[in-house]
Amino acid sequence: MTGTVEALRALHRGRPQGDPLILPGPWDAASARALAEAGFEALATPSAGIAAALGYADGETPADEMFAALARITRAVDVPVTADVEGGYGLAPKELVERLLEAGAVGCNIEDSSGGALKDPREHADYLAEFRAAAAGRIFLNARVDTFVHGDGNPERAVGATVERAASYVAAGAECVYPILAPVDVLPLLRSGIEGPLNVLAPLAPDGPSPAALGELGATRITFGPQFQRRAAAAAAELAAGLRH
Repeated sequence: MTGTVEALRALHRGRPQGDPLILPGPWDAASARALAEAGFEALATPSAGIAAALGYADGETPADEMFAALARITRAVDVPVTADVEGGYGLAPKELVERLLEAGAVGCNIEDSSGGALKDPREHADYLAEFRAAAAGRIFLNARVDTFVHGDGNPERAVGATVERAASYVAAGAECVYPILAPVDVLPLLRSGIEGPLNVLAPLAPDGPSPAALGELGATRITFGPQFQRRAAAAAAELAAGLRH
């Protein structure tokens, strides 16, 4: 059974600069157990990784299948699990809260884009506020900001838009902000402009910045999206290819 929301919140508090919370991304029960047994204190499921494991393209997993996969993951471990629930699957905030709690999750990401376009920030803030009220402290809310994915391509304007959206989402009750795919060189600007914990997507690459380096630039917590699942799939393909020679 998964850990508590209080434990997940505590992992975000008082972290020294350069020591971010590292949340690897399991895509099924076996990978979740392996990551927990490796000593990670919490896990963050990636919607794209679970989608691939279930045979779907990213963004096309039916909600029932996503929540069933999430429940299998949370049952396999005793550490807190936070879930990527994309844009909420069209569910009303109260129903989304209920589905997450039924699946055993104690945290979630909710993104502010749909169909490749950014949502109206005021409407999205209202949704987050309703979610936070329905959750009543039982779910740690991480607000994903997609300005670097679906903006106009201008990094300077994206920073300003991200900070503005983050302020409204934090005011609505978000406990962490996740500016996905923000360039490394703008992290100090985002850190100075955003209140509270900052989630950064890190590369699983030897030549990329380390979690500690990203922490020095302002990251409170590090996630990896579907990279663990993709590495595992690539390793399976390599093993399979070796069997044919």
